[in-house]
Amino acid sequence: MPSIAAVRERRRRSQSGVRTALSTATPCGLSPYAYPPRVAYRVIRPEEFDWITRPHEPGEPARHVAELSDRLGFGPVRGNVWRYEPGAAGRRHRHRLQAETFVVLAGTLTMYLGDPPERVEVPTGAVIHVEPGTALQSANHGEAELLVYAYGTPPENERAELLDPAV
Repeated sequence: MPSIAAVRERRRRSQSGVRTALSTATPCGLSPYAYPPRVAYRVIRPEEFDWITRPHEPGEPARHVAELSDRLGFGPVRGNVWRYEPGAAGRRHRHRLQAETFVVLAGTLTMYLGDPPERVEVPTGAVIHVEPGTALQSANHGEAELLVYAYGTPPENERAELLDPAV
């Protein structure tokens, strides 16, 4: 498995997988001269994700992250897709300034929120928003892989405060 630094460097050099296109769409009823005639966007398809395996103990189920913010030019938002193997758990932490929102794409996300931790089940298709200053830990207690899109704003330059695990 490549190191985080190697994946980031390869991504910086090639920017492969990032598609940029321009559209001539304008808002309904407006002259093309009244509105900029182009809308820029980028697409990364799942098969183009650069998965980075997060540190974990030997024999412990892994978590993998596809970092999207830089590749898609998110600006004031940090966005990632996370893949949790069955039994995998993230580190319990708290962000001082950053709010985080999680959209469950497949599986069931188990969140441990607050202090003391309260267990919250978040099924496929559901969304959970966690305010800054809230202790949280995510886990996959299911038998299938968990896939979650997570974004945080504002992006923090400092690391989150790490806490004792809830699970």
